[in-house]
Amino acid sequence: MFRWLTLFLLAALPAFPQTKRFRVAIGGFMHESNSFNPAHTTLADYNIQEAGGAEDLLALWSKSSSEVSGYIAGAKEAGFDVVPTLLANATPKGPLTTKTYNTIYSRLENKLKSLGKIDGLLLALHGAMVVDGYPHGDEETVRRLRKLYGPDFPIIVTHDFHANVSPGIVKLSTVLITYKQNPHLDTKDRGMQAARIMGRILRGQVKPVQTVVKPPMVYNIIFQNTYAEPLLPITRESMALEKNPKILAVSVSGGYQYGDVPYMGPSVVVATDNDPALAQKEAQRLSDMLWVTRNRIVLRIPDPAGAVREAMAATKFPVALMDTGDNIGGGSAGDSTFLLAEFLKQKATGWVVTIADPAAVQAAVKAGIGGAFDMEVGGKTDNMHGKPVRVRGRVKSLHDGSYMETEIRHGGGRYFNEGLTAVIEAEGSTRDLQNFLVLTTRRASPNSLHQIISLGIYPQRQHILVAKGTIAPRAAYEPVSAKIIAVDSPGATAVNPARFTFRHVRAKLWGLQ
Repeated sequence: MFRWLTLFLLAALPAFPQTKRFRVAIGGFMHESNSFNPAHTTLADYNIQEAGGAEDLLALWSKSSSEVSGYIAGAKEAGFDVVPTLLANATPKGPLTTKTYNTIYSRLENKLKSLGKIDGLLLALHGAMVVDGYPHGDEETVRRLRKLYGPDFPIIVTHDFHANVSPGIVKLSTVLITYKQNPHLDTKDRGMQAARIMGRILRGQVKPVQTVVKPPMVYNIIFQNTYAEPLLPITRESMALEKNPKILAVSVSGGYQYGDVPYMGPSVVVATDNDPALAQKEAQRLSDMLWVTRNRIVLRIPDPAGAVREAMAATKFPVALMDTGDNIGGGSAGDSTFLLAEFLKQKATGWVVTIADPAAVQAAVKAGIGGAFDMEVGGKTDNMHGKPVRVRGRVKSLHDGSYMETEIRHGGGRYFNEGLTAVIEAEGSTRDLQNFLVLTTRRASPNSLHQIISLGIYPQRQHILVAKGTIAPRAAYEPVSAKIIAVDSPGATAVNPARFTFRHVRAKLWGLQ
């Protein structure tokens, strides 16, 4: 009797609506654009993964350690659904053509429109995109999206640590978060942070306000290692501030000195829960902390000849040389020959250097494994990265150029492909100390040691390793290197600002004087 009475009473109760399940779109449109690289970035340079194809994008994106994988993991934790749009990435290069930008943006907008009603957007934008006609390309993207969705729609943007943050994008976005770490090992964490904040916004728990402060300086990329002084204490302070329940996110970015744009340089963005005074106060304080490190970031590093001499004189190996002027991750050509020329001139042994040279790869293929190789390599893209250098040797091996990184490395990427690749055992090799010239069809930032391990080259057996980068390769190379030497080499990513003429940056920036 009691059981039937209970069922009767439950049936008589009014039906309450279920808790709403929010839908948030995710995606990305990224590029780090080097204003000093004369080669424009076009649609052919982009890898675009779009919803609606054969692949399950959420499953694919979840496998990486990127901010987008963080969106997915964070949404699951925060209790809302994510729907993919597209993810467009290209290796850093010169500015995008207007046509390229408009084409990819239109594809992004069309994907968003096809989703029907959504409650928010989590979007990965690099922060240093330059487009012909739009010096701050990422700001233009958010401006168009804000016009599409209106002033109250939640748009949370994640940026790379090298973002040149403009006041415009801070005003247009609901919350802007940059990576805290360089090398970028926290990309997934930042995506999860963005998703958590989105969940709180959707549930009406917070009302974000944010501000940006930019110290009038250039923070040279050589000193943008957040795991060492002088940036380490500032990075730690940004993390400590987020323990304050009123503060949603604190972002200190180093900026990207190869973007000749109005807001080039470091920045501090602080987002709070409806407390603009607190945001302004803490952003200014961290900006002041950046400013007072000026006397500690004066450039003093060897040129290519000096760096090779220093490496050859070492007593512990391997020594890793950071070829800063040909920093592929910063938008250079990937075919600089300054260090290669010094290896041959100084008769160094046990070295490894990678150069992007499709024609040389084809010559190696024609010669075949074990065949003789005698050809000028590198220095073919432009006149900034040295002259072609003649290399004699034999073709040791040929590869498809694909490799995988299972550890968390700079940027959080997992799958890489530098195209058909040839390994040349160059003149001067011995049985114990071989000289390896790696020729690739495509440029690939050396963020993973598997770039060479996959070719049968074991870094611990070599005396000198060359990584075409500045800070990004350190996460991979520091664990195996007895010493790392940053090289003041020429090129589109030369670390010495005196090598360039800036026309559009703010006047009187410290570090450009």
